[in-house]
Amino acid sequence: MTDYPKPPFPAQSQSLPGSFCKMDPVPDHGEESWQGRGRLQGKVALITGGDSGIGRATAIAYAREGAEVGLAYLSENADAEDTAAWLRKAGRECLTIAGDLADPAHCRDLVAQVVGRFGRLDILVNNAARQILFDRIEDIPDDEWRHTFAVNIDAMFYLAKAAVAHMPKGGAIINTASINSDKPNPKLLTYATTKGAIQNFTAGLAQMLAPRGIRVNAVAPGPVWTPLIPASMSSDEVRKFGENYPMGRPAQPAELASAYVMLAEPASSYVSGATIAVTGGMPMI
Repeated sequence: MTDYPKPPFPAQSQSLPGSFCKMDPVPDHGEESWQGRGRLQGKVALITGGDSGIGRATAIAYAREGAEVGLAYLSENADAEDTAAWLRKAGRECLTIAGDLADPAHCRDLVAQVVGRFGRLDILVNNAARQILFDRIEDIPDDEWRHTFAVNIDAMFYLAKAAVAHMPKGGAIINTASINSDKPNPKLLTYATTKGAIQNFTAGLAQMLAPRGIRVNAVAPGPVWTPLIPASMSSDEVRKFGENYPMGRPAQPAELASAYVMLAEPASSYVSGATIAVTGGMPMI
C-alpha cells in the first residue's frame, strides 16, 4: 500500500480552475503506477475535466487499458497537453477539446467531435465540476448558483442526451457524484446540491437506458487532492484537508481510477444504477 501524503499540507492558493502542476505536493494520477490489462481494448471514451485530478487519472488508466480518449477541459492547456502526452505514450490516440460545459452547444459539439474522430463512443465520464465555498446563503450570488448547476449537472444532461445516440449496446455512462451527495458540507451548499441531483439523475437514467443496454453509474469520492482544493478553499482549509476522514488524509486521484475502470469494463455488465463510494472509510448510508 502506497504511503500517500497526509496533512498538514503547505499553505497554497490558486485561482479557479487551478493547475495540478502548481500543487504542493503534486498529485499522483497513476503516471508511474497504473498497469493496464486490456480491460477497455477497442473502446472510445469521452472524459470531461480530463486535464487534471480524477479525470486525468481516469484518462491515463483508460488509455493503458486500451481505450482511445477524448479529453474535455475548460482552459488549462498545459495540464491537458501533459495528460495527452501520457495517453499517447501508452500508444493511444487522444483528442483534446477546450471549452465551457455551461454552454449546451459545446456539450453537443464535444460528442460530435469525438464521434467524428474515432467513429464511435462507448464510454462517457461526466467528471468536470465547479465549487466555491460560502459561509452564508446570503453570500451566494444568483449567477454563481446557476453557473455551478450549469457545469455540474446541466452539462451531464446535454452530454448524455447527445452521447446515447452514438452508444452501442454495452455502452457506459459514469457520473462523478460526491460524499456531499449524502453528507452535504454547508459551506459547499451549491456544489453539494448539484451532487445530490447527480445521484438522482444517475439512478433515473440507469432505468431509462437499461432496455437499450447502456449502463449508468456514479462514483462518489470523499476528499481528493486536486486543483479544486487550493483554488476554492482557504489556506487553513487546504492545510487540514482530509484530516477528519478515517484514513486521516485525502485520496490521491490515482486511487479513484480503479472505480472508473470497473464501471466501464464489459465485465461489469450487470452493474447499473449504482453509486460506488470511494471515501477513505467514511460511510455513505
